[in-house]
Amino acid sequence: MKIFNSLTMTKQEFRPIEPGKVSMYVCGPTVYNLIHIGNARPMIVFDTFRRYLEHRGFEVNYVSNFTDVDDKIIKAAQEEGVTAEEIASRYIEECKKDMAAMNVKPATTHPQATKEIGGMIDMISKLIEKGHAYEKNGTVYFSTRSFRNYGDLSHKNLDDLRSGFRDLKVSGEDEKEDPLDFVLWKPKKEGEPSWPSPWSDGRPGWHIECSVMAKHYLGDTIDIHAGGEDLVFPHHENEIAQSSCANGVPFANYWMHNAFLNIDNRKMSKSLGNFFTVRDISEKYDLQVLRLFMLSAHYRSPLNFSAELMESAKASLTRICNAAGRLKDLAEHGSSAPLSEADEKVLAAARSFTAKFDERMDDDNNTADALAVVFDLVRYANSEVPDGAPAALAKGVLDVLLELTDVLGLIVIRKEEDLDSEIASLIEERQAARKRKDFAEADRIRDELKSRGIELLDTREGVKWKRI
Repeated sequence: MKIFNSLTMTKQEFRPIEPGKVSMYVCGPTVYNLIHIGNARPMIVFDTFRRYLEHRGFEVNYVSNFTDVDDKIIKAAQEEGVTAEEIASRYIEECKKDMAAMNVKPATTHPQATKEIGGMIDMISKLIEKGHAYEKNGTVYFSTRSFRNYGDLSHKNLDDLRSGFRDLKVSGEDEKEDPLDFVLWKPKKEGEPSWPSPWSDGRPGWHIECSVMAKHYLGDTIDIHAGGEDLVFPHHENEIAQSSCANGVPFANYWMHNAFLNIDNRKMSKSLGNFFTVRDISEKYDLQVLRLFMLSAHYRSPLNFSAELMESAKASLTRICNAAGRLKDLAEHGSSAPLSEADEKVLAAARSFTAKFDERMDDDNNTADALAVVFDLVRYANSEVPDGAPAALAKGVLDVLLELTDVLGLIVIRKEEDLDSEIASLIEERQAARKRKDFAEADRIRDELKSRGIELLDTREGVKWKRI
C-alpha cells in the first residue's frame, strides 16, 4: 500500500509504527455553523481510507477533533446573545447528524479542544522550558527560529517567509521576536471564555489544540495526519514545530491532504452566493449521492461541484443500487438448485473484482479507480447473473458488491420502508385494473405514482416499488 506523503512529495510504502495498527488524526471542523460541503470532502475521503485500512485488517485508532473555542464561535455567540459553549454544543450535534447522513463513521475519539486545556498548558510550559516559546504580557509565542525544520511540510523557505511577513501588522506583532512566531496562548478579552494559566487568564491558540489532542489520544509520533490542503500552512506546519519541539520526536510519519472543492469552477464563497451547507444539499439529494460524488475524483485532485455532476452521481448510485436490489431479490427468491460448474466460474470471476479493487485503493486511496471497478462488477453481475439464477450465485455476487461498496461507505441496499396508505391503495388499484385487463387505467395509475416519486417494477415475484 502506497501513500502520497505531503512531507516528502512522493508516494511511499505505508509502514505503520506498530504492525497491524494505525494511528490517524484528521483535523475536524470549527463548530460555529452547519458544516459546508468543503468540510464534507475530508470527512468522506479520509473516512473511506480508514474503512479501507480496516478492510485490509488494520486496527485503526481514528481521531478527529471538534474545535469548540475560536473567534468565529465567540462572534456567533455574541450575535445570538448566548454562550460560546452553547453555540459549539449545538453545532457539534448538527455536525454529527450530517456525518451520519453521509455515512461517515464516528471517530474512535472526537476530542473537544475545551476539554484538553490542561494538556495545552503542560505542552506550552514544556516549550518555554526548552527555549522554544516565550511570554510577553500574558501572551505566549512559539519561536519559529528555534525549529530548524520549519517550512519542510509547506516546502517554503524560512527566509522568504520572513521577508513576506515584514510588513504584516497584527495584534501583538510588535511584541514578537520574529514575524513568523505564532500564538500559543492569548489573554482573554471582555466577554470571551477563558481558563487560568501561569501566564494569564485566557485561551489557547488554534495550532496547539491539535498538537495536544493528537498526543493525548495517539501518542508522541503518529502514523498518519490528514486534512484539507488549506491547512498545510500555517496550521499543520505549526503543529509539526510545536509537537516535535515539545516531544523530541517526529510528529507524524505520513501527511495526507485533499485538494480544494470548487463550485461551478469558482471558489466557494458566501460573497459569490455559491456557499452550500451539507444540509442544503440534503434537501435536493440523498447524501449518499454527495458521498459518491466526492469519491469520483482522486482526493488530491481539485473537485468541481455542479448540478450536472451531482445528477451524474445520482444516476451512478442508482445503477449500483438497482444491481444490488436485483441480486438481493434473486438471493431471497431464486432457485435453491446447486451451483453448476459454469455458475462456480461466474462466482469466482466476481470474487476476483476484490483484488482489482484493492489494487486501486492500494495506490494512494484511489477511490475514482476503485469506483470504476465497482461499476465493472455491476456490469458483470447484470450480464452473468440472469433472472432465475440460483439463489446461492446471486448471494455470492451480492456479497462481493456489498463488501466493496461498504469500503467506500456507500449504502446500496435501502431499508424497506412502509408506504403511506394512499400510495399503497393506488398500487392495489393498479393491480386490480391489470387483473381485469384495464391496461389504460393501470398505466394511468403507474404514471401518477411516478409523478409522486414511486416507480413500479413488475417482476416474476410480483409488483415491487422503489423511490425515485
